[in-house]
Amino acid sequence: MKQEKRHFDRAFKVMAVELCLLGKPTNQVAEELDIRADLLSRWKREYKQKREGSFSGYGKPSLTPEQAEVAKLKKQLREVEIERDILKKAAAVAR
Repeated sequence: MKQEKRHFDRAFKVMAVELCLLGKPTNQVAEELDIRADLLSRWKREYKQKREGSFSGYGKPSLTPEQAEVAKLKKQLREVEIERDILKKAAAVAR
């Protein structure tokens, strides 16, 4: 029998991590919430590293406005470089 994968929303994860940060042992919090202690430890580690950007879901990182702007500009730069390379090749062929 295969066990169904459970999904936890961001609010649940933050609540669980904050219980641990208030001083409750990780194992005790995990047992009370019926989750694995290693899962809760991973959530704590992610929360400590990213704080507000943690638990964005499905591997999509939450970006600050500055990071989003940088990503947008990098994408535009790549597109312009591709266009430039195409034009260079076309000019070389036309000669």
